[in-house]
Amino acid sequence: MHHGLESTADRFPDHLAVLAGPDRWTFSDLDRASNAVAHHLAAQGLGRGDRVAVMTSNRPEFVVSVQAASKIGVAPVLLNPAWKALEVQAAVGLTGPRYAVADGPGFALLVEHLGEGVLDLDDRASATVFDRLSPLRPPAREVAEVDDAVFVFSSGTTDRPKAVRHTHSSIHLATEHWCQALGLGHDDRFQVATPPSHILGLLNLLAAAAAATTVRLHRRFDLDEELRFIEEESMTLEMAVAPIALSMANHPDLERFDLSSLRYIMWGATPVTAAVAEVVTARTGVRWLPAYGTSEVPVITANPVGDPGAWRLDSAGRPVGDVVLRVVDLDTGSVLAPGETGEIQVKSASAMAGYLPDEATADAFDDGWYRTGDVGWLEPDGWVHLTDRCKEMIKVSGFQVAPAELEAVLHGHPAVLDCAVFGVSDERSGEVPVAAVQLEPGADVGPEELQRLVGEALATYKRLHRVVIVDAIPRTPSGKVLRRTLRDEWNERGLATRVG
Repeated sequence: MHHGLESTADRFPDHLAVLAGPDRWTFSDLDRASNAVAHHLAAQGLGRGDRVAVMTSNRPEFVVSVQAASKIGVAPVLLNPAWKALEVQAAVGLTGPRYAVADGPGFALLVEHLGEGVLDLDDRASATVFDRLSPLRPPAREVAEVDDAVFVFSSGTTDRPKAVRHTHSSIHLATEHWCQALGLGHDDRFQVATPPSHILGLLNLLAAAAAATTVRLHRRFDLDEELRFIEEESMTLEMAVAPIALSMANHPDLERFDLSSLRYIMWGATPVTAAVAEVVTARTGVRWLPAYGTSEVPVITANPVGDPGAWRLDSAGRPVGDVVLRVVDLDTGSVLAPGETGEIQVKSASAMAGYLPDEATADAFDDGWYRTGDVGWLEPDGWVHLTDRCKEMIKVSGFQVAPAELEAVLHGHPAVLDCAVFGVSDERSGEVPVAAVQLEPGADVGPEELQRLVGEALATYKRLHRVVIVDAIPRTPSGKVLRRTLRDEWNERGLATRVG
């Protein structure tokens, strides 16, 4: 995974790699600091096959930590900095990291599990570890293509989030696919505001390092700041998920910014909302490049970057690199012809090696084909159309939210007899979680208290946007929740899908 950075540092040592506020890192800076941190990790007793938790905001030290771990065969476990104690406890218990790098609230959360084995990036002393002037070469450690390279988290089923295992081989190929899909080169500049723990954030940073592309990092999303940097630093492409796209479309002064340096705006993580994209293009003249991927197969399809005349908003594009797609019947699993709707399945050498826990892996594949859980259809020449989800997880601004995780928190309240969480459409986020709750007879608890309970236990993007008190939760005779029934009833009521 680290060879992309090393190659670029050899070819373009003084080229700007990362901009973060006023701080500027060259590719040589990144590689030298990565070597220094690799020695630090080795001094902690870490070696091939070990894992290190990385829970940071968007900052150069994240890039360095991931690359440093790779150099000595240690696999970074990427924890979302928005997570709270319950989520961190589950992730650490599942992956067993022996050391951690963190900032902000993540430092204290990880200290609870690892004691003194946590490096605090907010401590000034950490700057001596991340030495961008270090003359050290990386420690001599064997690293194989089949070794685990990185763990990202994904709700691969309706249960708690799984840790997705990518090998050096699979993530290296996924990085090549992303460079190809975006048409990245030495002269490109783009911004990253998505959390680096998300597969899109990670892939952007790995691809930039491999393609000698300059990246500006943002600790948090601020649209005015991003628009200003596009103009001032001549950004050539911009990354957007649904909330960013909607914010751009609704920005009252969008025309005030000169965005003419942009080759395109990439739309990923959720299907394109054509009306929103068209408003932005009409106001700025900048077109969109839709793409599609998952944590398990990071790059699946993209519009052909080298043929702008073929770009479309109604499709996420065609397969990239060695990716092959098929559509299968939702009930029988039989392969369907072009134009017929079913589950999208993917085969590629960039697919994950599997999940942790290991037993979750079998259900994710069908004879080597990764089951995306997305419903759609293919045109004869490979253009993919995404229409629905057949898995029950909820996709909020590109983040996967497992209903069972929220339900587990709700069931912890003594007044909750039964509950079911389901996703409803939302213009800003794609989907948002809603809970139907059956209370114990005579219980006196309001929806706001239950919303607060989930909000205090889990990350902000998992918060319930509405709690509806019901007489009973609809279930099949075998006990399975009829989430589609709940969703259909919600839509028939015409209730607001977004609160606050």
